[in-house]
Amino acid sequence: MYFNLFDDLFNDDYFAPAKKVSSMKTDIYEQGDNYVLAIELPGINKEQVKLNLKDGYLTVSVTASEVKEGNMIRSERYHGDASRSFYVGEEFKPEDIKARFENGELFITLPKEAPKKIEETHYINID
Repeated sequence: MYFNLFDDLFNDDYFAPAKKVSSMKTDIYEQGDNYVLAIELPGINKEQVKLNLKDGYLTVSVTASEVKEGNMIRSERYHGDASRSFYVGEEFKPEDIKARFENGELFITLPKEAPKKIEETHYINID
């Protein structure tokens, strides 16, 4: 009997179906007076990542779209948009949160204690 490994290599029955990984594996740890979120983003460039802070939710959004030359035979990498949100509290402003991207990992640092809300004085004109 003739057996060729490559006959079945690209057959979906040969490998288990690929799981689209859009969960953005995250570690959260304490570092001094801060919390650090370390999010794995392999194969992603810094330019493909966006951070948004709205209503107390910090959202990390990624667009993973890589175009390869040639005819794709099988793709097990995730392509498309993915996002993940973390509730951090409504007291935070964008300037309170720091982020850096290094070797396919996004590090987000925010203080353990939310900044105290400063009461603004609003004056009312008297006619």
